[in-house]
Amino acid sequence: MRLGVLDVGSNTVHLLVVDAHRGAHPTPMHSEKTVLRLAEQITRSGDLSRTGADGLVRAVDSARAAAVRMGCEDVLAFATSAVREAGNSAKVLARVADETGVHLRVLTGADEARLTFLAVRRWFGWSAGQLLVLDIGGGSLEVAMGRDEEPELAESLPLGAGRTTRTRFRHDPPTRSEVVATSAWLEDQLAVLAKKTASWGRPDRVVATSKTFRSLARLTGAAPSAAGPRVRRTLTDTALRQLIAFVSRMPAADLAQLEGVSASRSHQLVAGALVAQAAMRALSLTELEICPWALREGVILRQLDLANGTDETGAARTGVSANGEDR
Repeated sequence: MRLGVLDVGSNTVHLLVVDAHRGAHPTPMHSEKTVLRLAEQITRSGDLSRTGADGLVRAVDSARAAAVRMGCEDVLAFATSAVREAGNSAKVLARVADETGVHLRVLTGADEARLTFLAVRRWFGWSAGQLLVLDIGGGSLEVAMGRDEEPELAESLPLGAGRTTRTRFRHDPPTRSEVVATSAWLEDQLAVLAKKTASWGRPDRVVATSKTFRSLARLTGAAPSAAGPRVRRTLTDTALRQLIAFVSRMPAADLAQLEGVSASRSHQLVAGALVAQAAMRALSLTELEICPWALREGVILRQLDLANGTDETGAARTGVSANGEDR
């Protein structure tokens, strides 16, 4: 069957179209993104601005039309932290549904962590043993750990690359004092998480997903995306420390010229690197392996499980049909 996944994130609205069925590898057929930076459209009162809501409606409607053109049987539509935390979230979601026919499901942070973990587990298989998975988004950091497909630990912290940039930096590039203070603050924020993961023992494999980690790995020498998804890519603490010393002195416009860094996310790179470094230090990690699958793939896999009646986690189905009918 052909599925569309519509991911409304803090930075982009991303439509991924795949051909997939239970027991098979989802094959990407089409991908398109609209850069909205919704997290930067939150007003002082905590609401998503009218400009942000207008852009969201247009982007969702465009993605819905693309899914129809591509012949999607179903569109699994969801939103993460930017929409989740907006004070007027309910009104914005109602407007999106009224004007586009698409009913966005708002995932909790724990949902994000669990679905990302599922994708990583399916990618590496049971031989990976106990997995520790980290994902840095625009608004939050997700951490999950476990031996099965449902993690024993699934945590979400408000430490995304975009959020950290907005709340901690006032200069471009950030000043030395901003970098030092942010590193110390992140260490403090992650102290409780470090205690929680320690109680589960050492992981057999540590994995990172998301655009932020992929960019950091590429900048420290990992193979480019053109080499294919099955090439092993890693990020080490030593390489990350050296990278931070380099990129923290560069303005966003110059960072956007680096290979593997998109213009829409270059202003978040330094903060993302500091979050990654703080997480690795808090969890006593020296190396992360990069997984090409993440949240969107997890949503697809969960949907296939539900369609075949094999899911036993009690997770709710996420999605609408391509014509907008609530499923």
